[in-house]
Amino acid sequence: MAVLLLAIALPSAGFSDEAQEKLPADESGSASRKAPKQEDQAQAVKDHRFDEVVVTATRTEKSLSDVPAAVSVVTREDIANRNVQKIDEAIDLVPGLFDKRSKGLDTTGRVILRGIPEQKRTLVLVDGQPLNNGYTGLVDWNSFNPEDIQRIEVARGPFSSLYGGNAMGGVINIITRMPEKREITLKGGYGSDNYWTSYGSYGDKFDRLSVFMSYGHKESDGYPTDFIVSKLSTGKVGTPVTGAIPTTDTSGSAAYIIGNKGDNHWWTDSGSIKLQYDITPNSKAYFSYRNNQYGYGYDNPESYLLNANGSPVYSGYVTFGGGRIRLTESMFLNGGGSTMENYYNAGYETKLFDSATLKISGGLLDMPSNWYVTPTSGTATRTGGTGKISDTPSQQYYTDVQLSFPVMDRHLITVGTAFRHDEATNQEYNLTSWLNSDARTTLSYMAEGKDNIFSFYSQAEIALLPNVTLYGGFRGDYWETYDGMANQVGSDGYPASYASKSEFSINPKGSVVYKPLESTALRASIGTAFRAPNVYELYRTWVSSGGVTYQGNPNLDPETSVSWDVGVEQKLGSRSVAKLTYFHNTIDNFIYIQSLTSTLNIQTNAGEAETKGVELEVETRPWDWLKLFGSATYTDSVMLNNPANPLTEGKQLTGVPKYMYALGGETTWRDLTLTLTGRYASKQYNNDRNTDVVSGVYGSYDAFFLVDLCARYKVGKWTTLDFGVSNILDEQYYSYYKAPGRKYFGGVTVKF
Repeated sequence: MAVLLLAIALPSAGFSDEAQEKLPADESGSASRKAPKQEDQAQAVKDHRFDEVVVTATRTEKSLSDVPAAVSVVTREDIANRNVQKIDEAIDLVPGLFDKRSKGLDTTGRVILRGIPEQKRTLVLVDGQPLNNGYTGLVDWNSFNPEDIQRIEVARGPFSSLYGGNAMGGVINIITRMPEKREITLKGGYGSDNYWTSYGSYGDKFDRLSVFMSYGHKESDGYPTDFIVSKLSTGKVGTPVTGAIPTTDTSGSAAYIIGNKGDNHWWTDSGSIKLQYDITPNSKAYFSYRNNQYGYGYDNPESYLLNANGSPVYSGYVTFGGGRIRLTESMFLNGGGSTMENYYNAGYETKLFDSATLKISGGLLDMPSNWYVTPTSGTATRTGGTGKISDTPSQQYYTDVQLSFPVMDRHLITVGTAFRHDEATNQEYNLTSWLNSDARTTLSYMAEGKDNIFSFYSQAEIALLPNVTLYGGFRGDYWETYDGMANQVGSDGYPASYASKSEFSINPKGSVVYKPLESTALRASIGTAFRAPNVYELYRTWVSSGGVTYQGNPNLDPETSVSWDVGVEQKLGSRSVAKLTYFHNTIDNFIYIQSLTSTLNIQTNAGEAETKGVELEVETRPWDWLKLFGSATYTDSVMLNNPANPLTEGKQLTGVPKYMYALGGETTWRDLTLTLTGRYASKQYNNDRNTDVVSGVYGSYDAFFLVDLCARYKVGKWTTLDFGVSNILDEQYYSYYKAPGRKYFGGVTVKF
């Protein structure tokens, strides 16, 4: 009983898989038992459509209706039927989840849960391996081919007791595929903006060895996303021009759009190999490796300002509208960038005495390069000139050992220990030509740092009554940061070394699931979470193209939060389900960027922030050929107390929409499947004082309603044709950058 009492604290959530993929699976994505016959699966889908087995919420297999948290599942079939091109698109209909993607299919995708801002506060896993990088805590959603995914499990709420610091908003676990027999897939497609895709995979099972390999390539010419917005100054001397487009800034001050920085083209390559060896019927070992490379740049910029001869003007003083602007070619320029990522993941699982399960895993996320180029303001031209390159290689590796064992046949105890290490080094070099990323000369800036987190965790599942289950758990984290330094070459006081810092945090969580009826489940949970500042927040200082300095702060303290939620799930027969959840989060020592002056911002700890709201989701399948679904989320996110900047108190947190809803339907007629979805998000603020009130201008974060359509048609036994239209209504809006309008895509898949 001592072990049982020690373990009482935190719960978790669960997820499901699609009809034909409906097998309990562990975090490596492999089936844990022999697959039933196809006809048995079909019947199971009809009887248990909303009661699948999931693993993320409790780190053990658990029926979706029994998990003690709000959870959602996106299946392999969902991904295919929506023609998903980037992984975050697959989950953008999940209630309580906001997917901010500013430029379409590029690296700007950011996912948050329950209004807790920024990607770094939501933990993303692939087969149990953390994907939040060791520098900023961000996630590269381009890293994985959607075709490699078996399912995605989304658990909303604080999960620090099971998963550690990045899990304040929740956990997203991407589970990749491992075929049970030989299969070969070839896929290609083409779409708007000269968008090309190609993909191939091979999977097989040789006795006890299973193998899966894949490779995917995507590229696009892009479209103009970055505009040059300028304000008039006094003066009448200059070249008279036409073509300026009246607009305002986000605060409403008059301005003009005078050009764009060219089509934002990009490409990405992703290859992987995954191996699994079944040592015995009750034990296995696995290994996976994935490499991803991404690059982007900008084509020829365009000035909208035309002189008397009709020629575009890029430099010098120009006059129009009763004022003038001083142009430099550098205003129209933007540099490119590139990232390389290597993912290694390995593990071992076995059954021990008394049905106990031991899991050992470890992995490495290695980013040997992560660079971008900035042309020198005022002097760079379209044909050359100086610039800077910023490169930030980083590493993040982890280990985790977990043991689960039953107690008196009715209860389950899970205990474990984990370790995570992050390190990053940022270096800026001068370039003799901003057009050549290899033309590096002298070092102008450097910053680096490391951190470790040592953890232990425990969870108990207690069957108090036949229809009442208690979950309790806690996690202890010891965090330390060290070897922090910065060097602004040539400036007084540099290089500077920063003292080590450490903190220990205990985070408990408790939940209860009550099922008064087989079709009704009531849930309640409360818990705390902890997130340590990352290397970027602590040590990185940089200057924007507009001359604004963003300064790190080595004195930051970790964030902590207290969260609770209550919810109800009601099944209406075997074909419909409705879920309603209320949530509340309070965050102390909230880390955000404080504006000290018009040209200096610094990372700082605010006093207290709060997010609270309601999630509603409904799904029904009135007939086998039709699925309808919808969800709505209300989130009230506010800065409660901020002595560092009292003007932010009572203001909405940045990057969080107050209202979101999604709805859609999927129908199948013979070999044709049609999927229609709609997604709405209200306006977000980018300024902590909420002064950016104007919408529809460059730099604003506008409300949007996007409608997407996908059609899949099966031609014969092996071939499928896909056609999709995103943003059918051609919604025009900004997510800081110009968001994409209506886009088309068509593809073909051959599988045998």
